[in-house]
Amino acid sequence: MSYAIISLGGKQYRVREGERLLVDRLPTEEGKTFHPDVLMLGGDGAFELAPKGVQVTAKVVGAPLGPKIRIGKSKAKTGYRRRTGFRAKLSQIEIQKIGKSSGAAAKTDKEAPARAAPAQAEAGTDLPGGYADMTVKDIAANAGGWSAAQVAAALEYERAHANRKGALAALEAQEEKS
Repeated sequence: MSYAIISLGGKQYRVREGERLLVDRLPTEEGKTFHPDVLMLGGDGAFELAPKGVQVTAKVVGAPLGPKIRIGKSKAKTGYRRRTGFRAKLSQIEIQKIGKSSGAAAKTDKEAPARAAPAQAEAGTDLPGGYADMTVKDIAANAGGWSAAQVAAALEYERAHANRKGALAALEAQEEKS
């Protein structure tokens, strides 16, 4: 799915992988990851409310201060004037991954070869293991280590089934290098 709605500090945020956002200060230390509550998962015209087994992994990148807000009070005809202000304490987070939780990931890893095998038998090729479950980012990162036959098989699979532009571009670039 392409986005998730999470809950942090009593507020809701719509997030995507790789996105950075400022939220109210979190108790998590800088550089550590955490898993906020997932309220909804959506994308591609479909959505799922309160998904089970789905986790959003976020990393605390920094702890900046918000913009200075000035507050002025006054009362007419009495000379009463007060000025004060503050800067909100914030945390900057980066969404690293939206996907299955660790318990569900173990099941998915066991099932992945079984799901990839029919596609391989169907096409009669040697697709890389778990190719059907790979994201465009995974394909682009891993295509450099594949043999020419595997790249050709992946290209054939993309053109026949998924037809993802990013994956096609990465595979065609890798094929030209070979």
